[in-house]
Amino acid sequence: MKVITVSTIVLGALIGLFGIFLFISTVNDYRPDSEIVLFSSSKPGIVDTDSTMSLIIWNIGYAGLDASMDFFYDGGEQVRPEKARVKENLNGIASTLQDYNAFDFILLQEVDKKSKRSYRFDEVTRIKEVFPGYYSSFGLNYRVWFVPVPVRQPMGSVKSGLQTLSSRVPRKVVRHNFPGNYRWPLKLYMLDRCFMVSYFPTTRGNEFVLVNTHNSAYDDGTLREGQMDYMRDFLLEEYAKGNYVVVGGDWNQSPPDFQPLFDSERFDRDNFTMIEFSYPEPGWEWVYDASVPTNRRVKTAYDPLKSPVTQIDQFLISPNVNVVEVRGIEQEFRYSDHQPVTMVIELD
Repeated sequence: MKVITVSTIVLGALIGLFGIFLFISTVNDYRPDSEIVLFSSSKPGIVDTDSTMSLIIWNIGYAGLDASMDFFYDGGEQVRPEKARVKENLNGIASTLQDYNAFDFILLQEVDKKSKRSYRFDEVTRIKEVFPGYYSSFGLNYRVWFVPVPVRQPMGSVKSGLQTLSSRVPRKVVRHNFPGNYRWPLKLYMLDRCFMVSYFPTTRGNEFVLVNTHNSAYDDGTLREGQMDYMRDFLLEEYAKGNYVVVGGDWNQSPPDFQPLFDSERFDRDNFTMIEFSYPEPGWEWVYDASVPTNRRVKTAYDPLKSPVTQIDQFLISPNVNVVEVRGIEQEFRYSDHQPVTMVIELD
């Protein structure tokens, strides 16, 4: 009788603690508005439509997903590298970006701002130091007070998002919340996906609209479909105004009709999702370097001969934007599970 009573008390206490944990998580859940103006200026920089512009995109994997990582969420074992390795990765990311510190626009994803998984390094500030004089905007897409998995070594608090740096001050920066999310309580511990838009006036009187995006992964496709529909409406509306539109980032999908020019035997077809043909409508162009993979599967440490790789980081440009050059940067995933892509454009 006493054993049953003690067991009942212990079980009740555990259920109660779990309930309290869910309650705290719900109260602290990040619930961003559908649109948030992050910045506005009455004296923005002007984009010269007669000049070329250079851009780079890179999901830096919060400096915690280097070539040695086998991440638990992808079926590996590790939660995070040692602190010294994260610091080394962050310095390596900064050093890589230093080579592009004359570029016009830098679009980054998975940039941490004092998260447990990256030992609370302020990566946003560290990267901004590489671009003195540039304007830096930051849009949260992952703010959780405590991620409880894996149970033996939980990820803990996370504060992370998108960072866009520009050589000109934007007229306005707006965070757009993607529609849809996982069901409660799972959604309490998942990303709140978004895209961040920077507006720049041009010498022709219209605007250059720059979009930094990070679309969903790990879902059955429903979330991504809703996100793509929402973004389509936004892009076509901006283009209808006569604006130039450029989107760059981690789409977690391959471009339409993608055919890899790297080792096809390593192409990750198990996790392959392709964007629909003629998205968002005919005339728009997907820009990527098919010879360099941009993402690897993080189930095991990176093996250049065996690890599955794919192409999910690319640009999308409106019909009034022309590509001069695009180039993937081969790094053998030294600092992140993604690789950078650069692009040079000119405006019609």
